[in-house]
Amino acid sequence: MRDDGRPLFVQIAEQIETSIVDGSLAEEAQVPSTNELAAFHRINPATAAKGVHQLVADGVLYKRRGIGMFVATGARTLLLDRRREEFAKAYLAPLLAEARKLGMDAEQVKKMIDVAGEES
Repeated sequence: MRDDGRPLFVQIAEQIETSIVDGSLAEEAQVPSTNELAAFHRINPATAAKGVHQLVADGVLYKRRGIGMFVATGARTLLLDRRREEFAKAYLAPLLAEARKLGMDAEQVKKMIDVAGEES
């Protein structure tokens, strides 16, 4: 785990979310147990469990009694939608605010993005 100041359980939850978004954990696939996560990251199992339970509360994972935790149907779409909203708030809103300060309209910003996309 990275020491970036965020709680470890949040980092565990985000790691599982990223695995779902990138497709390495498919819908209905079993996720590693809290003990496996704890051993891998060398953290307390209760900390790993807190991250997993947060995902259950969010509707991303569900529990099959006696078997383990699984990725919920529709979890990838849910996470993608949430991340797109977060992206818009974190990047697009400030970008458009700065563009307005510079007297640019949305069409000019789109053109700049298209050019930048072609160059990269």
